[in-house]
Amino acid sequence: MGALRWFSLFFFIWLTCGSAQAERRVALVIGNSAYEKVARLGNPSSDAALVAETLKAAGFDLVDLRHDLKVADMRRALRDFIEQSRDAEVAVVYYAGHGIEVDGVNYLVPIDAVLERDTDIYDEAMSLDRVLVAIEPAKKLRLVVLDACRDSPFSKVMKRTLASRAIGRGLAKVEPSGPNTLIAFASKAGSTALDGDGKNSPFTAAMVHHVTKPGLDLRKAFGYVRDEVLKSTANRQEPYLYGSLGGDDLSLVPAVAAPSPTGPQADPQTAIRRDYELALQIGTRDGWEAFLSQYPDGFYANLARAHAKKIAAEEARAAAAEKARLAEQERVRLAAEGARQFEIEKAAAAAKAAEEARIAAEKVKQVEQDKAAAAERARLTAQENAARELATRENASREKNQQVAALPPPVETEQISADTARALQAELRRVGCNVGVVDGVWGEPSQKALDLFNKHAGMKLNVSVATTDALDAVRNKGGRICPLTCENGYRAEGDRCTKITCRKGYVLNDENECEKKGALPEAKKKPELQHREARPSSSSAVTRADAALSNGTYQKCMGPITGCYARAIQQMDPQRAKIWCSRQPTC
Repeated sequence: MGALRWFSLFFFIWLTCGSAQAERRVALVIGNSAYEKVARLGNPSSDAALVAETLKAAGFDLVDLRHDLKVADMRRALRDFIEQSRDAEVAVVYYAGHGIEVDGVNYLVPIDAVLERDTDIYDEAMSLDRVLVAIEPAKKLRLVVLDACRDSPFSKVMKRTLASRAIGRGLAKVEPSGPNTLIAFASKAGSTALDGDGKNSPFTAAMVHHVTKPGLDLRKAFGYVRDEVLKSTANRQEPYLYGSLGGDDLSLVPAVAAPSPTGPQADPQTAIRRDYELALQIGTRDGWEAFLSQYPDGFYANLARAHAKKIAAEEARAAAAEKARLAEQERVRLAAEGARQFEIEKAAAAAKAAEEARIAAEKVKQVEQDKAAAAERARLTAQENAARELATRENASREKNQQVAALPPPVETEQISADTARALQAELRRVGCNVGVVDGVWGEPSQKALDLFNKHAGMKLNVSVATTDALDAVRNKGGRICPLTCENGYRAEGDRCTKITCRKGYVLNDENECEKKGALPEAKKKPELQHREARPSSSSAVTRADAALSNGTYQKCMGPITGCYARAIQQMDPQRAKIWCSRQPTC
């Protein structure tokens, strides 16, 4: 227990000092396996767990591991991660599960998605643009890793509402607009990835070997990943990296600097802990023997010996059980063959001794297993306590920063995100609010479109900037919100603009109304004609027309000429006919 307390204290000091001096690195890891409407995926959950453990071992300050998220949970996870990446230098999002490309846009598919029609993608899935928004605050490096290029079952049954809407195979090529942003695909655009025969996919298994090597530039690391995946899949799958970095090397794990004679020494436990966790994951006698040959002394060596003894006890128990089985089998055989009594008694004694040895081996195995489990629980408890203490200190520091940030900032300091603006523009266009060009520039057309959305959706979103709150609000709307506006010569009918056709002898005027050919302009009409056709200025005319409609005298008020009401409806809209009806009873 003294060694355990020493390790707990040492681990806490190492984490605290390292976080204060090194850059802050955060990660969101999502694995979606338990799909509700299609077959379960085998690897994403275990892939996500392996990636999370790898990043933790690499010293990431925060690794948020999420499994089997529904669409609401995925939105909430990304929204929370924005706050985590706001004060980070490096932000990583890893996703394993189903992905789909619709009209050149990539979407991540939550486990509760149905996707009966292509338009359901806007409500039931999460676009890659939304993921990029979540990592945008990071100051130095932004990385999105998608092991989501599988052959999607949704695209095979999805109904197209428009024949021209494309649903791709795999994911579509992307070009992130933000600086120092990389997007890694398990398989290049337009192709699908393999799940593999093991516990992890070929891409994720290769990725964890390379991307956390200290000081290794990510471009080179993913190059190694590509080579390994091509080799393991017989050239059937080629990972791809999109985006660009500057001339400096950017790595997930900083290079380990040589300690100066007078400066603080590097923590020797880091490499030992990483190798210990690898041996623990392998879980074999050979793995523990290799670890002990490298690290024969110390805290982790004692833990390794406990695991090795547990494995040896299990092997001894299995051997004793087999020996007891064979001895009993021999006794039964001799008895059946009518052997001499002393041979039968000798075999029975051997069987009894073997059974007693098996029981003793079983007890030893249970004791060693309990010891190893207790040691492992103690190790994890020490790590959790150190991490919890660190989180408490970070929360206190974050609360202090938030109190300072609560002061009204200058308007000039508010930054408009190009990716957020572009995603919001696309969503506004989807719900029928015209934003002009979807270019990520939040100008007057985009502000007018969001203002129109506010009016028709009954909301009060800030139109001066593109925010994630506005993006989520628009994205939650399933159909058209802004009314359809048609150019001159067309009228709105449902979701389409239909050309206006006037009957013979009539032409379309500037007010989008049919009028008789050769009709005099308003200024040249005879005074009495102007007086007869003038519209009432008050609403009392319409009120009288509504009353006539309700009491059944509407057509009668149109005058004695047969068919006058029908002709009035054909020549003008019902509102004008009602106003005209309220005048003198003549056509």
